[in-house]
Amino acid sequence: MSTAGRWFRDAGLVAEIEEATGLPLRVESRLPGERKPHPPVDTYVVAPATANTVAKLALGFGDNQALTQVSEAIGTDGVEVVVFPCVNAAHVRHPAWPGHVAALKAGGVRLVDGEEVWPLKEPRSGEWHPIPWRAVLDAVNSTRP
Repeated sequence: MSTAGRWFRDAGLVAEIEEATGLPLRVESRLPGERKPHPPVDTYVVAPATANTVAKLALGFGDNQALTQVSEAIGTDGVEVVVFPCVNAAHVRHPAWPGHVAALKAGGVRLVDGEEVWPLKEPRSGEWHPIPWRAVLDAVNSTRP
């Protein structure tokens, strides 16, 4: 069982999560011959995504299970990918950033960004604001017919 799975179990949250999703909480890898307990994924949300995560997705890196799933989904017909880059002004100034953003957009990724959503701050400025969950959810909902 994964660490997160133990946390959910020990906190008594497994039943609550399963009730909210209508699906079993899977915290162990499925063996190749085992039935898939979940329906196919039609939307992936990566939020908040660090600059490192955005770069890896843009370059197609899948160095962990979560990144592999999302990287494989980018550009797949019928699968939406929404990414909220939780970055600072220095990340966006980096010369590689525009290329990462362009690569994701070319793959059909919906980016939740812009000054109205996430005003960029300088690193270590001490300024912070809450994650714009409403904008992320709106982006997900706007991908649905």
